[in-house]
Amino acid sequence: MAALITAGLAVPVLLLLYFLKLRMREQLVSSTFLWKKAIQDLQVNAPFQRLRRNLLLLLQLLLLLLILLALARPVLNISAAARDVSVILIDRSASMSATDGEGGQSRLNEAKARAKALVDTLGQDATAMVIAFDDSAETVQLFTSDRVQLKGKIDSITGTDRRSRLEKAFALAEAQALAPIPEQLRPNSKKPDVYLFSDGRALDRKEAVLHTADLRYERIGKLDTKNVAIVALQAKRNYERPTQVQVFARFANYGIEPVENADVLLSVDGQVQQVSQKLILLPERWTDQQREAWGRETGKLARVSVDFTLDLPAASVIRVENRPAAGDALAADDFAQIVIPPPRSLSVLLVSDSNPYLSKLMELMKLRNYTRLAPAGFEELMDDPQKVATDYDVVIFDRYTPKQLPPTGNFVWFGALPPNTKLKPAMENGKPIMLKEVGVLDWKRSHPILHNLNMQRLYVGEMMRVETPPSAEVIVTGTQTTGADIPMIFKYSEGRSTHVVIAFDLLLSNLPLRQLFPPFMDNLMRYMTMGAEMDLKQSTLPGATPIIPRLNLQQAGVAEEFRLNGPMGSIKVSVPASGDVVLPALNKVGLYTSQPPIPQFEKIAVNLLDDNESNLQPEDKPVVAAETTSVGVGGKSATELWWWILACAAVPLCMVEWLIYTRRMHL
Repeated sequence: MAALITAGLAVPVLLLLYFLKLRMREQLVSSTFLWKKAIQDLQVNAPFQRLRRNLLLLLQLLLLLLILLALARPVLNISAAARDVSVILIDRSASMSATDGEGGQSRLNEAKARAKALVDTLGQDATAMVIAFDDSAETVQLFTSDRVQLKGKIDSITGTDRRSRLEKAFALAEAQALAPIPEQLRPNSKKPDVYLFSDGRALDRKEAVLHTADLRYERIGKLDTKNVAIVALQAKRNYERPTQVQVFARFANYGIEPVENADVLLSVDGQVQQVSQKLILLPERWTDQQREAWGRETGKLARVSVDFTLDLPAASVIRVENRPAAGDALAADDFAQIVIPPPRSLSVLLVSDSNPYLSKLMELMKLRNYTRLAPAGFEELMDDPQKVATDYDVVIFDRYTPKQLPPTGNFVWFGALPPNTKLKPAMENGKPIMLKEVGVLDWKRSHPILHNLNMQRLYVGEMMRVETPPSAEVIVTGTQTTGADIPMIFKYSEGRSTHVVIAFDLLLSNLPLRQLFPPFMDNLMRYMTMGAEMDLKQSTLPGATPIIPRLNLQQAGVAEEFRLNGPMGSIKVSVPASGDVVLPALNKVGLYTSQPPIPQFEKIAVNLLDDNESNLQPEDKPVVAAETTSVGVGGKSATELWWWILACAAVPLCMVEWLIYTRRMHL
């Protein structure tokens, strides 16, 4: 466009200069014998003359056209040929599973086909290596000149549902490219070419840099690919009705056209429960102005989310599924799942000498198991710490700090602090600071422990001042007449233990006498066993390696090995002699089950839920932090020709025009 506008201005101006005649001024002379040429130029008074054949005009027009052509920056797509040293990077992330290639083939298959075509161009002394990457990187084939071996390794690359990052792939490529080439027994002294076969959907494209090699990017994928994806899924239990589960899901449209009345299915353990047809998804690539214009024209509002309410008294697997329209290119983001554990019936241990308020309330609560022990009885029970962690969901310490704690668990402290942690009492002159007459300054009204509770009239006669680390979450803040803020109730996590500290003695406060005491304890027990905001986060991202504690393995009676079944097939997992078990990377989305069932790991849901991978629009440049040598499309490398036009045509033609003009001036 810029070249056309410039041509529309420059060419008429050049021609006008040749149409115009020189304006002569009259001058009296004694003789016109020597002025015949001047007389000929003055014979016509009109400002324009007839255009005559002029070699300079022709050369100048041709020169101007060449400059305009260079300004248009023409591109020549030529088949890329491998040089002496080549590193082939093949993206195997989730977006590369999109089926928008010819005949419905995936982007990964197209990338592998182009990479094999590049291998066919290797010269006799050339060498190449292959790296497959997602958010990790793996050397598939070291440097070799064997084309058959290279193509075989390229074919062996399989896709994952993981995210894409370039940093590790670039680092591995540079490390391997600078290493000696053992096959040819020579050092690798030449600067390698790195061929990147990808759609450019890398999370770190703004930071990734390739330092010691030239990057040649082979862009994979179409710009107008359709895809509707689930980008968020959440489930949480109701505070007042623990068997009730609320499910929320959000969708996004990464195509080029709006999608209306999209079908959404909700299934529980494989049985369809509800169907929603109310989604109206506008393209994510649209601007705010385009969205507003569409709304004015249609009179409709976009709706990108759905929510469901279910009653689930038992463990279940919830699946939210988008029924894809024709042309939807990616299947991994069309569904997402959450594993819902059953509502827990609590087992609570109270360690206290005597507290009638706390003991009586715990007896009245609907607990699966309730035990009260004196401090001496707890110390005897701690001969087997694992048993304490296994048998009790929550342990409450009333005005007592034990010598040690179980390795994991949920603990509540009244007027005491956990041992061997960063929680310490504030000291003065070698003694703990005790505060008198403390009232409530403020509290977190949205916190699950304080749900629907008014803490304003809580009063404490005496309490200790605690030095809380920055990671502690203060839930109730107190104050004295001096105005200093005092943490009265706070949460602190360290290792695999969660502590909620009520920094005062119940018997020295009015809390047991208030109506809020029973609901406070009920909220507290649920929170300690079900997590913050009662979220059900039993799902993970592709590529995660969940850790199964040894305690859970012992509960399942697993001593040597177990199997993990799911989208990756049946995997045998060996149990080490000591320590926890780290599962292999779960690279594919879907539901994984342990056999035999391991508590809390009977089922593991893996969901994509990634707007970057679901956005299938290829990037023109794979990295922003550094320039690429070339960008290829359709298996060919795009080479800009403007420099060649200037260097090989425009500059020589300018010299010829100057030479002719100079010679005429001297004739």
